[in-house]
This record gives sequence, C-alpha cells and structure tokens, in this order.
Amino acid sequence: MAVPEPTTARSQPDVGRFVSDAWRDRYFAACDAVYALGAPAAAELDVETSFGTTHVYRYDPQDPAARERTPVVLVHGAGSCSAMWYPNTPALSAERPVYAIDTPGDPGRSVQRAPLHEPERAAQWLDETLAGLELDQVHLLGSSYGGWLVLNQAHRAPERLASVTLLDPGGLEKVGLRFFVWIFASLFATFAPKALRPRLASWLEQPVLVVPELRTMIRTAVRAYRIRRPVPQPLTEAELGAIRTPLYLVLGRRSLLVHPDRQVERVPRLVPGARAEIISRTGHGPQIDHAELTNRKMLDFMDATEIGRPATH
Repeated sequence: MAVPEPTTARSQPDVGRFVSDAWRDRYFAACDAVYALGAPAAAELDVETSFGTTHVYRYDPQDPAARERTPVVLVHGAGSCSAMWYPNTPALSAERPVYAIDTPGDPGRSVQRAPLHEPERAAQWLDETLAGLELDQVHLLGSSYGGWLVLNQAHRAPERLASVTLLDPGGLEKVGLRFFVWIFASLFATFAPKALRPRLASWLEQPVLVVPELRTMIRTAVRAYRIRRPVPQPLTEAELGAIRTPLYLVLGRRSLLVHPDRQVERVPRLVPGARAEIISRTGHGPQIDHAELTNRKMLDFMDATEIGRPATH
C-alpha cells in the first residue's frame, strides 16, 4: 500500500493534497465503510508512474474461466475514490477481472507528485498505470470526470483499449453553472435532517443522501482534501470523430452535466459505431441509482465487442 506523503510538505500548484494527516485517516476510514458495501477486493496494488503512485483495487471472479477474460478498469469521478463503484464491483467481477483505480489528484490512496490534468499528461498517466498492471487490453469505464479521462484515453492512447464505457461523462460539453449549483445544493442537503433526506435525494437525483456510508465519505472528502486542477475542456468534434475504439455512452435522463437528448444523437453521429442511450429516472449516477440494469447493459456491451475476438490480458 502506498505510504501517503506528509501533508506538512509544501503544496505544489495543480497537485492535490490532504489538509492534514488526521483528516486523511478519517477519510480513509469513511472510504473503507463504503468499500465494505461492495465486493471484497482480492488485492491492493501500487503502480509507480511519472506522476506519482497510483493505488488500485483488484477484484477476481470465482470462476477460473472468467479470470481469463479481458478485464474491466474503473475510473471514478472527481472528489471521490474507487469506493464509489461499490454497487458495480460484485456484478462486474462475477464475470471479469476488475481493477478500480484511485485517480491521483482526488481523495484516495494514490499519491500525486506532478500535475496530470492536461490531456496529454492524463493519457500518459493512465497508459503507464495500465502498463504497470501488465494489462494489454482492457474495457475502460469512467464516470463523470473519470468519463473525461476515459474519453481522452480513447482519443490519445487507445492501444490498450478493447472498449470504453462513459457514464454521464465529462468531456462532451463545457460544464455549465447548473451542474455546479446541483453539486453545492447536494452538499448542503447532506446536512438535512434524516427524515428529509429521501425527499431531497429524489428531488436532487442524489443517491448519496440515502446511503449513510456514502454520505459520510463525501462529506469527509470535502473537509479532508484539496483538489488542485482546472475543469477539463470538452473534446472537439474532430477529436471525437477520430475515436475508433468501441464506445458506449450511458446518460441519466435528468443529467445536469450534459444535455442527454443532444448527446445521445451527437456522439453516435461523430464516433463511428458508438452506442448511446438514456436511463430514465436518474441523473448523474445511473450506475448507482439503477446498478442492476446498468451493470447488465455494460457487461452485454463488453461481450458484444468480443464476438469473434479472443480475450487477452
């Protein structure tokens, strides 16, 4: 396991950090409570890259044959860590090996030492991480900011990618004011009385409010960690049009990050062969709100991309 660097060290521009060792430990305890809701990790790995140490959780299928299939790699959203995949790790790891990455620069057990928010550097970091895990072909899944990382990888360094799945991702539109208002409203709602949280969760399309462990983790992250990076810019139409990796876009009907109807038409038009669909009765977290449905759709998409092609690690 990576040993966190002392938080008393001089902070660097564009490098995230915990505000103190005490808050870091408190946050990790909250994360562990969320990890416990999902599949148990078979191993925790540390991969050294040019940008720091990347911490990775590996989940192994029980079926030996499933362990030989092309693995899934999960990239979480901003301000979180790989614990956010707890609704997905049991189903995904039942059919394939799964690797969940803590992105450096977000509150997790990775240790960032250099900025990686620029598109070329982000692609280099993720490629170095996959190489360090000795993964030659993967199905790459990303949510929100992780969706931007995955989309960027498909454009700049697709050689290791069997497919990409984007869950209400960044990288398709400029992030608007309405999304930031929703983020702040959701954060304030975490302080609401328990009796009001289900109603607020429904109104805000925010499942964080009704999962106590997840609510504690998110609230603690805001206090514990300082993210030091700008909001990523969306890919241009020319960049999207250059993508040849099989791509699956899943959007929430009530998403405030993107305009679902616009993107469900636009992305398949620009990316040859891309699949896109909208999940009803959800916003920014379809893989949490409708985990069983989304897990099945993602696995079916991965299966479809492998028809006639042998799976390799």
